[in-house]
Amino acid sequence: METWHNQQIFSDSKERKQKLKRFINIYNTVKPHKAISGKTPYEFLEDYFNYEV
Repeated sequence: METWHNQQIFSDSKERKQKLKRFINIYNTVKPHKAISGKTPYEFLEDYFNYEV
């Protein structure tokens, strides 16, 4: 996130907030993560909470 933030130019704090929300949403629901078997964090948590013991 720090790398992404340092590459951005914001015209004001409102735009910064909007872009940050969008980045967080994409990071958690679209971008696959190698550390969790190619799933998104959202998919990983969804599987975790739907797992029946």
